[in-house]
Amino acid sequence: MEKYFFIIAEHCVCIQFKDTSVNNMQLLPSFSPFQTVTAFPADDCLSTLTVDDELRPVKDKKLVRKFDTGNGDTLVYQLPDGGYQFIIRDIHNRDCCLLICNHNFSQCQCALNGDWTMRSFGLNDALMLIYAFAGSFHQTLLIHASCIKYGSEGFPFTAKSGTGKSTHTSLWMKHIEGAELMNDDNPIIRVLDDGLPYIYGSPWSGKTPCYRNVKARLGALTQIERDHKNWIERLAPIQAFAVLLPACSSMKWDTVIYNHLCDAITRLIETTPVFTMHCLPDEEAARVCYQTLVANR
Repeated sequence: MEKYFFIIAEHCVCIQFKDTSVNNMQLLPSFSPFQTVTAFPADDCLSTLTVDDELRPVKDKKLVRKFDTGNGDTLVYQLPDGGYQFIIRDIHNRDCCLLICNHNFSQCQCALNGDWTMRSFGLNDALMLIYAFAGSFHQTLLIHASCIKYGSEGFPFTAKSGTGKSTHTSLWMKHIEGAELMNDDNPIIRVLDDGLPYIYGSPWSGKTPCYRNVKARLGALTQIERDHKNWIERLAPIQAFAVLLPACSSMKWDTVIYNHLCDAITRLIETTPVFTMHCLPDEEAARVCYQTLVANR
């Protein structure tokens, strides 16, 4: 059994491969910036995933959800002990990964299937699910956003798929000197013991290979909405909650995980401004947003 340790948003994650002849770290190139040579005891890890192709599905289970990730369907089953079983499929509807987790996602196992592309996809998706749901117990949110780092602060932009959050961050990088991409799809937000929220890069960045092991103080959260002119508004707490909740990875049918998620979002709203940027995909949009979020505070 080969073990590897990673520090992702200051949480330790352990991945161990039972048979490295087929499954190994070559499946996870985006994890390289997060790897550490330090070995951590199991109790200090957010989660441990064992990759073992001999794993078999649990027969006694209940289907609770089937959802489309945009890259394929994932089937979610509830187990009698409170844990979960997932079947992760790719865009071609091929079974890539069987994932079985305990109730708080601290101990997980998976079996991979298919060629290298299928195995890499399945393992990456499994780890993203594990991190999102294990993190919910620790004031940690995996948020669907494109994130700019400007100075010591991070500014994530959320939007419905296809609205143009990546377009907006690209406009910042083109027209706002000093703006840099932190992550283009799944940055991580944590509320630390000092009560302040921070944002981190992650090994998951959608179609843009931006896997940066970086940390910044969370400056603001902004929803992007298309409009015929550029203007920005700060949201009231109830509006802010409604914007942030669907942007975070969650399992609404799991009351414990869902309540932890809602608590973390509430703490974010108490400390961080949330905006909606109504905009065109142009230079002025980036400058209007920058003036509100950074320059005129």
